Amino acid sequence: MTRAKETGFDGKAFVRQLSRSPGVYRMYAQDDSVLYVGKAGVLRNRVASYFNSAPKTARTTAMLAQVARMEVTATRTEGEALLLENQLIKSLRPRYNVQLRDDKSYPYVLLTQEEWPRLAFHRGPRNLPGRYFGPYPSAGAVRETLGTMHKLFKLRSCEDSVFRNRSRPCLQYQIGRCSAPCVGLVETGDYADAVRRAALFLDGRSDELADELTRTMEAASERLDFEQAARMRDLVTTLRKLQARQYVDGKAAELDVLACAMRGSAACVLLLAFRDGRNLGTRAFFPKTNGVDSAEEVLSAFVSQYYAEQPAPREIVLDRDIPDRELIEHALGAEGGRKVQIKTSVRGERAGYLDLAKRNAELSLATEISSQAAQGARLEALRELLQLEAAPQRIECFDISHTMGEATVASCVVFNEQGPLRSQYRRYNIAGIEPGDDYAAMHQALERRFRRAVEEGGVLPDLLLIDGGAGQLAQARGVLADLGVDGVRLVGVSKGEGRRAGHETLVLPDGRELRPGPDSLGLQLIQQVRDEAHRFAITGHRGRRQKARSSSRLEDIAGIGPRRRANLLRHFGGLAGLKAAGVEEIARVEGVNAALAERIYAALHGLPDPQQEPGQG
Repeated sequence: MTRAKETGFDGKAFVRQLSRSPGVYRMYAQDDSVLYVGKAGVLRNRVASYFNSAPKTARTTAMLAQVARMEVTATRTEGEALLLENQLIKSLRPRYNVQLRDDKSYPYVLLTQEEWPRLAFHRGPRNLPGRYFGPYPSAGAVRETLGTMHKLFKLRSCEDSVFRNRSRPCLQYQIGRCSAPCVGLVETGDYADAVRRAALFLDGRSDELADELTRTMEAASERLDFEQAARMRDLVTTLRKLQARQYVDGKAAELDVLACAMRGSAACVLLLAFRDGRNLGTRAFFPKTNGVDSAEEVLSAFVSQYYAEQPAPREIVLDRDIPDRELIEHALGAEGGRKVQIKTSVRGERAGYLDLAKRNAELSLATEISSQAAQGARLEALRELLQLEAAPQRIECFDISHTMGEATVASCVVFNEQGPLRSQYRRYNIAGIEPGDDYAAMHQALERRFRRAVEEGGVLPDLLLIDGGAGQLAQARGVLADLGVDGVRLVGVSKGEGRRAGHETLVLPDGRELRPGPDSLGLQLIQQVRDEAHRFAITGHRGRRQKARSSSRLEDIAGIGPRRRANLLRHFGGLAGLKAAGVEEIARVEGVNAALAERIYAALHGLPDPQQEPGQG
């Protein structure tokens, strides 16, 4: 690493000490904040371009005027430079870089590696054994693919905890989307064939799959197994229809089509993806431009950052040429170990898809700008409604969800002037309170959230919404007072008469109540935030409750290992059958003696452990 001197920065002198290797450069302001991160195929040439006499844009001139020092890191290849640049942009968030605002990992189709493989939706770290197909541009594209796959190949989609404890086929079997391996209604060999064929389909080898199915159909017909022959015929017919509808230019294309639309500082990049000849749909991205007014520069930054996170297809079609196209093309190819082409001039169907991407980018940007304008109007109305000095820049809302006190979860959602900040949402699993005590649950969640902010110097909201009335609001006031948190405006959101939307009562800390009515733009924003908190809490509660119910309570009983647990569940056909059995029946199971049977019965019925001494515990 080479570093410029800390003060009196001289760009031309700094350039003279640079090598001609590829690498990444960083510009710093006087306060040590990062202004810009860039990549270069030749460091000396790229950095020198900032300090020559050629005309610069106003943005670049303003940036260079703030540079106090620069650092560079040389890399072995341009591909490494591309990866390092995007890692630094993501971690340092420089003031003048275009930043891809996307806080979600991309969805995949997962085919697990186990005795009875599962075909399922996957998002997040790819650490489960199996094959991952994708990424897909949206969750909808994954679910559409899974729907087709389950109809064609009838692979299971259930979680392992459900699969292991089934005693009869589920609804998926009844509607023809699963072959019910959980209860042995399909042979191991037949299921393995279905798994292999599903992998061929997802690999884009549909022609090979169709030929195999045709041969199987003919063989079944020759041996007069007309039922199997009909199944194979239906599979082949479905595959051919999919191929005819989705293939590009008559072949299994692997390409992304990208178009960028800009209005002022707002930008939208529209992605239209094809994998293995199948159209996976579109997705709109709205990068943070940080003053960049060039669509070419925005698109270049998007391509670099997006494909640093995802494998690049063999072909990328753009609606305009971009800076560093050849560098990016070479870097993506080197990183992926295959040739990657970035094209800007296409004909035929590709030109049609490019036009479609352009039109959708414009429409998506117009919708986004409209929604931002509406959000701004609602924020201003909220400021007037609550008599705030300025419109709140950060709004947080807390809600509690449980079922009769079971699996209590608190949610915290965050909104800013642009809408929800989903990457900053939080859930809190509530424990150690009386079941159904919503006040204690709210107190615990708020105390955990704001204690951490106080201890770690975290960000605080301008406006804190509490889903509830005066009682819940009192909990929030108490927590903030105990922790010494000032400057946070508190509002309770109490449901209106008949729980009708638009008739909520806003409860203020001084006891006043506001009923703005359904036409109030400020109340509409509060409703949006409150409803999002409610949705997020319910989703977390349902997940926690399902996890508790799907995990076997046998796992908590001393002396019950995997083999005994399997014997018990197999003998009684599941946990419900075991719970209905008496001690004598349980003791008849292989490996279970009378003492263990009593312990199992007691644990399943909430009774004291019979092996525990009186007074012990």
